[in-house]
Parts: sequence; structure tokens; C-alpha cells
Amino acid sequence: MRTIRARTAAAATAAVLASLSLSACQSDGDAASGTPSGARPEAGATTSGEGGGTGKASGEGSGTGQGTSGGQSKAPGKAGGTGTNQGTADGSSATCTGANTKAVITKVTRPINHLLLTITNTGSRSCDAYSAPLLRFDDEQSATRIMEDSKPQSVLTLAPGRSAYASILLSGEGGGDSGGRTAQRLTVHFAPRSGSGSTGAPLKLTLPAGTHKDDNAAVTYWQGSASDALTY
Repeated sequence: MRTIRARTAAAATAAVLASLSLSACQSDGDAASGTPSGARPEAGATTSGEGGGTGKASGEGSGTGQGTSGGQSKAPGKAGGTGTNQGTADGSSATCTGANTKAVITKVTRPINHLLLTITNTGSRSCDAYSAPLLRFDDEQSATRIMEDSKPQSVLTLAPGRSAYASILLSGEGGGDSGGRTAQRLTVHFAPRSGSGSTGAPLKLTLPAGTHKDDNAAVTYWQGSASDALTY
């Protein structure tokens, strides 16, 4: 009986010693790793969450990166838009002249006694076609009369490649042929924004063969379409 009790006591003592030894080992391991012995896995998850917060900061950095990328996209747009700004956005369109346009003169069947003048913007930026073309046939000293009733509501702004039109009435109605003659050349001058005088280089054109005009010749203001120009 005493032998059983002694064995039981010895076993209990050994168990206690083993438990104390294990606790000491765990404490030494925690001290070496710098981790508190009471830390729970959730605390580690929170740390990861803070890491996720770093990830969020990284995401914000990514947003900044997108902003930078957007800025780079904007910069080329701005550079490319420099022409646009010069053309229209900042109100500094060039004035249409012989330096940035080409012209074509066409004889039309309807209405009779009319020519159609077309200018096309050949530049890299928009240009404004002010007022009406200032025309001189051959060596005439004064410009051809402008039809005031053809004045549009606003100035025509021509993007690169776009055109403006003006019709030229060659002679008066009812046989009123005052000073009639055959013309061979046409010089097209361009009106400035101020409306006074002319500006820039003119264009010189060869008229269709047999173009007959008189002192009643007149020209419309610049129009946005050929059909609008030819209604006068």
C-alpha cells in the first residue's frame, strides 16, 4: 500500500517538474523571438491588417501614379492641344489669309452670272474668315461691292481642312451692263478682325475662260456652305 502511494507521489512530482520545464522553455522561446507570451493569433491578423493598411497606402500611391499617368496623358493633350488652344480654345484663332488657305474659283450654271469662290484651311490650326473676300478683278483699284444682306450671324471659324464659300455676282440684272468686260484674273484679299483694310498675303486666281463682269458685280460674305453662298 505504501509502495503504491510512493509511486503515485513520484509520478505527480515528475508531472509538475515536466510542466515547469515546459513553461520555462516557452518563456525562453518568447523572449528570444520578442513576442509576448500572451499574444494571440488575432493580434498577428491585426498586424497583417496594418500591413493591409500599408497596402492601402500603396493603393493610394497607385492612385497617385494614376494621377501622374493622367497628367502625362494630359500633357500630350495639352501639347497637342496647343494647336487647339491657338486655334479656338483661347480665342486666338489665326486670321484666314493666303498664307494658310488655298482657293478655287468655279463657274456655276445656277444661278446665272455667278462664280463660286471656295477657300480651304491648309494650316495646322483654325482660322477665322472675317467679313467677305475683298476682290479685285484684273487691275481694278477698288474692291468689288459686298452684298450686305448676306452677312452671317457670326464669324466663320475654319478648322484645318474645312472650307468657307462666297458667291460672286458678275453682272446686274435686266441687261444693265455698265462697264462690262471680260476679266482674266482675280485677286482675293482677306479682311482683318478689325474690319479695316486687308491683312496677310492675298491669293491670285485665274478666272474661267470667258468670265464677263460689269460694274454691278458683287460678292457675298463668307458662308458655311456652297448652297448658302449661292442663294444670293
